Amino acid sequence: MKRMLSLIVVVMFFGITALNAQTMVIHANQGNINDVIMADTLSNGAPAHQVYQLVTLDTTYKFTGPITIKGDVTIEGVVDPTTGRPPCIQPAVLQDGSIPPTPFTISGSNIKVTLKNLYILAKATNNTSNGGGIAVQVSSDKVKLTVDNCVFDGWQLFAIGYNGQWDDFFILNSTFRNLVHPNQWYIGEVIRNEWPGEAYTDSLVMVGNTMLAINGYAACPVTKWYTKYFKFDNNKVLYTFKNPFFIFNMTDGEINDNIFYGNYAGGVDQTENPWWDNLWYPDSSYGIIALQPLSDDNKEMFYSADTSKAESMRSIAVKNNTYFWPKELVDFWTAWNDTASNKIFIPQWMNDRTKAMFNDKTNYPNLVAENNVNADPGFMTEMDKEILHGTTGNDIGLLNYFKEIRTGKAETDIWGYGITQVGANADWTPAWPLPESAYITAIEQSVGKTVPTEFSLGEVYPNPFNPSAHVEYTLNKAGRTSLKVYNVLGQHVMTLVDNVYQAASKYNVSFNMSNFPSGTYFLVLEQDGHRLVRKMLLMK
Repeated sequence: MKRMLSLIVVVMFFGITALNAQTMVIHANQGNINDVIMADTLSNGAPAHQVYQLVTLDTTYKFTGPITIKGDVTIEGVVDPTTGRPPCIQPAVLQDGSIPPTPFTISGSNIKVTLKNLYILAKATNNTSNGGGIAVQVSSDKVKLTVDNCVFDGWQLFAIGYNGQWDDFFILNSTFRNLVHPNQWYIGEVIRNEWPGEAYTDSLVMVGNTMLAINGYAACPVTKWYTKYFKFDNNKVLYTFKNPFFIFNMTDGEINDNIFYGNYAGGVDQTENPWWDNLWYPDSSYGIIALQPLSDDNKEMFYSADTSKAESMRSIAVKNNTYFWPKELVDFWTAWNDTASNKIFIPQWMNDRTKAMFNDKTNYPNLVAENNVNADPGFMTEMDKEILHGTTGNDIGLLNYFKEIRTGKAETDIWGYGITQVGANADWTPAWPLPESAYITAIEQSVGKTVPTEFSLGEVYPNPFNPSAHVEYTLNKAGRTSLKVYNVLGQHVMTLVDNVYQAASKYNVSFNMSNFPSGTYFLVLEQDGHRLVRKMLLMK
């Protein structure tokens, strides 16, 4: 018996040791964080630990080069339990006076990477930034990157850039602030399928984020090619100089329950018209939501079974969004166009072509736009003053930045809100809570989104149907969700939602089964072990 107890103790001890061995705790005083993590790698370059935990809150972690990630890993901060402050990572100044551009480079294919509870600052210890800085660079294929509760501050090129094929991104509950380049008004972006835009994207899911004062895109998952699934829900996009989206090849997804305030503030000028961010068709109007018909190549990739039906198979929902431009910005545009030779095209909610696509139910039966309202969400008045007019130094405000850009005089000036200035003290840390946090909370409360109380799958409508139908479902918690169609033999025949992360909310899905024979089918909703089924009849 004693021997058995001893054996149990030994097994328990080694079990606990093995579990703890998966996590490496890193303190800021151990050295540059890239040196610490890169020294802890296996012979093939993969991380020796699965989790790297950052615990220092009273000074910043410094990096002098990239943390190159080649295997499954989580890098997470331990936040202050009272204030929620996360650990901060910032560049050090190199010996030649330059600033390293990128703290995270993901170069391993078919890996899962999580960044959680981190404040990733672009400004170095000398209060300057690398104008080509990218916080997270994804350069390999089939990466699943999750970013949760992180702050990206001051990145002048991209917060996240990628050029790998079929990557997945889940960007949740994070803040992207002051992504402004001083003289290139089209960069300073949250996530970008990088030039030349020849990467196919699997899924891009962005839920519960705040984008405040950014030059370029809140999301650019497609350029030449397309993305399988795009979800942009419950986000706040507060001031962008250019268009917040580059999604014209979007085929399947949703843009629901967001706030768009002061977006596309720079408009489109005479030199950019009519081909701003377009590849296939010129534009005559410009909107926050802007789509195009697919190119022949994209039709082939999206729906090779019958490319003539590709457009009708696109399923896009744009619902319950609030959009608004403050009066001072609108008046500024009007005054500018009254006198300037370089007039701008003033943005709208949807450009004319996109409106026509959503209204064309014959060719686009599954494009749905509902309850999108032009209304002031409130609580932005104090933020407007600083964003539009600036504070001191090279923070000249959005309106003066606009003038510099549109007259070709932009060099070093910027705009934004609560722009971070790095202090000289060795124990400096960025302001916390974020300067905008009180206003963001007020906006969230004013919107008052209601979280569903049950997990449910509605009736298919119409039922019987031929060949298109709709269904509504609700999730009472966030999680990976699937919605699939099975035949009477139990064979999986169609996927509507493919194991994507979805927030607690209500969802509407339209689908078309024109390529399937008449008969009985079953629609199955699954999330985290829960399963609901609806019977439906396709009758041709």
